[in-house]
Amino acid sequence: MSQMKNVYRRYALAGATFSIAISIGFLMQSSEASQAAVAPVSAVSPSPSQVEKASLPGALSAPRKSVAKVLPSLPKDRAAPRSLPETPTVLLVSRDAPIGLLPEEEPAPALGCESELTATASAAAMVNLQLSAPCQPGVRVTVHHEDLKFTEITGPDGSLQIAVPAFAVNAMFAVTFPNGDGAVASVRVDSLPFYDRAAIQWKGQGALELHAFEFGAPYGGVGHVWSGAPRDLTAVSGGLGGFLVHLGNSEAAEPLMAEVYTFPTLIASQAGSVALNVEAQVSMTNCGRRLALQSIEVRDGRVTDIHDLTLELPDCDAAGEFLVLKNLLQDLTIAQN
Repeated sequence: MSQMKNVYRRYALAGATFSIAISIGFLMQSSEASQAAVAPVSAVSPSPSQVEKASLPGALSAPRKSVAKVLPSLPKDRAAPRSLPETPTVLLVSRDAPIGLLPEEEPAPALGCESELTATASAAAMVNLQLSAPCQPGVRVTVHHEDLKFTEITGPDGSLQIAVPAFAVNAMFAVTFPNGDGAVASVRVDSLPFYDRAAIQWKGQGALELHAFEFGAPYGGVGHVWSGAPRDLTAVSGGLGGFLVHLGNSEAAEPLMAEVYTFPTLIASQAGSVALNVEAQVSMTNCGRRLALQSIEVRDGRVTDIHDLTLELPDCDAAGEFLVLKNLLQDLTIAQN
């Protein structure tokens, strides 16, 4: 029985192999036939004889003829030209007087016209100020230094040179013009601690005078220092005495004036004291008015005291008289060095 099963298996295997071989042969013949049926396609290009040149119609190719343009002429019956009347016509806007004048504008600073201020320390703790303001000729300027303030007038070329007592070791100075412009300068004054200073400042012409009486000097004596006998900075040489500087230009509008007395305290040649007082002269221009003033004292290289005072000046019947203010400034006590 088992032998019969083996025979059947061999027959089945042989039949399957034969079927597979027939299928492979059929597929190969079909592939070759399909490739042979595809033929190449060649590009078709037109023959040169088929290209014709296009030409424009005769009407378009003919040259153009120029046509002259003729303007129409004016009619012969046009109106004759007319002339203007010989008598001029006057138009009156208003017979009323003008209501008022327009306000004047403040002068504007010129572009590229800078002001320059330089400060240089000099002997006796003084500072030389030099102002260059070419666009500010002949104008009122206000000089500021610490609490000191006074007015000057620039020269025709806008320049100004003045010597100002320093009130601080690191001294800062400024000048201002009426239009708001200004200039600033600074300088170090190391010699200031060697000197004591007393100053008064006020607004207006004349009026006040600062007097220093050195070592008991009488009025009008050698040691009496005031605007009538101010001395100069050479007086401090050797510590012999002090000097007075008057600041401000009374010709300026609303002038600010000042006077400063300087004494070489730390190099004084003798011991003693310096009495200080202020005198106010009554004149026809200030009689019966109030006078505001300020005193400034400088010790040890800095401002130590500032006092404000308002004076009630007598009536004009007292014109020519003097008011003496003895306690406005402290006397200087000098120790011999």
